[in-house]
Amino acid sequence: MAKDIGRALQSVAVVGAYNTPQARSLPGHTSSSVTLDAARGALAQAGLRMPDVDGFNVTVGMDAEASAAFAYDVGATGFWIGREMDGVQAVMEAALAVAAGECDVALIASGQASIYTDRDSTAPWTRPTNEFIETWGLHTAVEWALPAQRYLHEFGVKPEDLAHIPATIRNYGAANPEAVYHGRGPFTADDILASRMVASPYRLLDCATTSEGGSAVVLTTMERARDLPTKPIRLLGGGREEWGPTYVNPPTYTRTGMVGRRAAAAAFAQAGIAREDVDVFEVYDNFTYEVVRYFEAYGYCGPGEGAQLLTPENIRLDGRYPICTDGGLMSHSHTGFSQLTQKVVRAVQQLRGEAKVNQVAGAKVALANWPKGLLLMTSE
Repeated sequence: MAKDIGRALQSVAVVGAYNTPQARSLPGHTSSSVTLDAARGALAQAGLRMPDVDGFNVTVGMDAEASAAFAYDVGATGFWIGREMDGVQAVMEAALAVAAGECDVALIASGQASIYTDRDSTAPWTRPTNEFIETWGLHTAVEWALPAQRYLHEFGVKPEDLAHIPATIRNYGAANPEAVYHGRGPFTADDILASRMVASPYRLLDCATTSEGGSAVVLTTMERARDLPTKPIRLLGGGREEWGPTYVNPPTYTRTGMVGRRAAAAAFAQAGIAREDVDVFEVYDNFTYEVVRYFEAYGYCGPGEGAQLLTPENIRLDGRYPICTDGGLMSHSHTGFSQLTQKVVRAVQQLRGEAKVNQVAGAKVALANWPKGLLLMTSE
């Protein structure tokens, strides 16, 4: 079964991958305008037009059900609709639809602007309406801090053992002109540890930012991709995995620590490659510990060993595990939903050799992820 899914995914390529300008705020823009800009940018890069698209997975602002209205508004008829959340899982779903002939060209696009206006409160997507948020204050940072705190206790890991990770990611953003926090830095591990506490063990510089912008990805068959102007990035394998409703049930380390192990096993089995064949890791850096967790869950090391694996030398651009090369969610950009697609966009840029600053030399295989899924891609 894994080989069959792998063959299906490998018949599909990313032909467009585009970020709009990203900023803390984009005056004069709306979620609709940046989503449309992202879609047009990805299609133009692929040498395609909106009438070529017959598959849609579009999120406008916080509206994850916007695909049908978007498709109708751009004149599409008889189209496929994706239901997965933006990012790697949406790409995997759309790729399988393309491989199955449900659509020929799939567009995944999203954008957010003018949503986070009340800066005295946390971002709106961090506080859905339920009793744990409204009564007990289980906002995003608090929720994600719970398994991290348990992890440190369980394995005797200290915050100072991990502080070089966000410092490295933020320094990649400081060097990237497209990052929201371009020029902010350089950062050291001591700078991370000196920032104010948000939710133990997370300090301010352990956490992702909030910003505005859009991102989009276009997929089609490898056969068609060969006739398009951009270098196709072929999918290799992917996996999806859940642990339970967020903001409702406590994300204990017992439940969440190894989420991704089964998904990674499936992805690498589909791809037919070894874990050490991956050259660049565009991982979801919403909080410091999560970066470590992925490498443990994905089988790169054992539980509690992530800090020893992700040394300062190993996560450099010329190291064995370069991570979050655009500055990630901590420095490049973190929008409501399109931040999920940004991980795929950056992986594609690396594989095309178009990352500009922070390019990983000779990158042939990339891993992009978020906490509930991962995707493997190749330029070969």
